Amino acid sequence: MNNPLISVIIPTYNRAWALAGAVDSVLGQDYPEVELIVVDDGSTDETPALLAAYGNALQVITLDNGGVSRARNHGVAAAQGEYIAFLDSDDRWLPEKLSEQAAFFKANPEARICQTEELWIRNGKRVNPCKHHKKPSGDIFEASLHLCLVSPSAVMLHGTLLKEVGLFDEALPACEDYDLWLRIACTTPVYTTPSPLVIKHGGHDDQLSKTPFLDRFRIQSLVKLLKSGVLSTAQAEATRAVLEKKGRIYAGGCRKHGRDEEADAITRLVNQTIPAKIS
Repeated sequence: MNNPLISVIIPTYNRAWALAGAVDSVLGQDYPEVELIVVDDGSTDETPALLAAYGNALQVITLDNGGVSRARNHGVAAAQGEYIAFLDSDDRWLPEKLSEQAAFFKANPEARICQTEELWIRNGKRVNPCKHHKKPSGDIFEASLHLCLVSPSAVMLHGTLLKEVGLFDEALPACEDYDLWLRIACTTPVYTTPSPLVIKHGGHDDQLSKTPFLDRFRIQSLVKLLKSGVLSTAQAEATRAVLEKKGRIYAGGCRKHGRDEEADAITRLVNQTIPAKIS
């Protein structure tokens, strides 16, 4: 059988407490052609020793601490696979995750990116995602403007797609995935397969989703997207509407908490993109 090589990239920083579970879930996949690349983003805990114990079962890239976008991008640069999959170091895969996605791509040769459903664990307990987190399939661009509907740990994509749209934006300390998925989704359908094959863990203190004031990074992403010139007329109109709403709400929150300079900066940024929309 022709099984294309899949490169799996795990970025990690000081997560020795969780990393072995993520690595073992990749090495335990029932898909035969897997290249595992772990990018250690300057860990100061037991991570280097943990990874060394795996020997040649994986490739380790060691960096000075520079953030998750830079770590993932280094992994992509080293990847040899036709397809690329990402896994966060606190998440896990069920054994058939890669094989089911590979089968999806074989059955749908026009597809270039897909994600699986997930099982959510928060503080050790199973939880159900809210209705607004339900993953759409196909043209997800407008739905994804409001919140991130693609999970890095669930995605597999063709490597050429990243060459076309670019990698993770290293200038964004958070919401870097929101930014990339929008750049992909404005031109490419993002499909969701029905099986929940990712165990997504949350609730711990070092999650990027707990970074304060996340919408300021989403606003930056929307401004950049509008300036890129790649959006259709309808997509640009929808993006401007979401930018105006996010900018108005974020600026109002800043003023409420005494951060007037930040409110003014956001207002200027949005007004430069959508003149006279917020005040």
